[in-house]
Amino acid sequence: MNMYIPNLGFQIKDEDLKKLFEPFGEVLSAKVISDRETGRSRAFGFVEMKPSDEANNSMKTLNNKELEGRAVSVTVALERGKREFQKPVVSRGGNDTRK
Repeated sequence: MNMYIPNLGFQIKDEDLKKLFEPFGEVLSAKVISDRETGRSRAFGFVEMKPSDEANNSMKTLNNKELEGRAVSVTVALERGKREFQKPVVSRGGNDTRK
């Protein structure tokens, strides 16, 4: 089970994320995503555990937990090709007739 963890503190590293989930079971991988150009954390990450009651329990327990002063959420990550993106609506003043 691949889990998405947004709203991480900028000092959180891969190992910190792994340690957070280890009490619930075996962590297959833990990765904090960094900006390609600056190397700075993008404040979200992914944790992979085998699908199990332990993984589900980690999601329930850690969801909305405060970590470094920030409430993080834990959800099942969507597959990369399965995400849906919506185009932003651009206001065209009073001439926009789209609904």
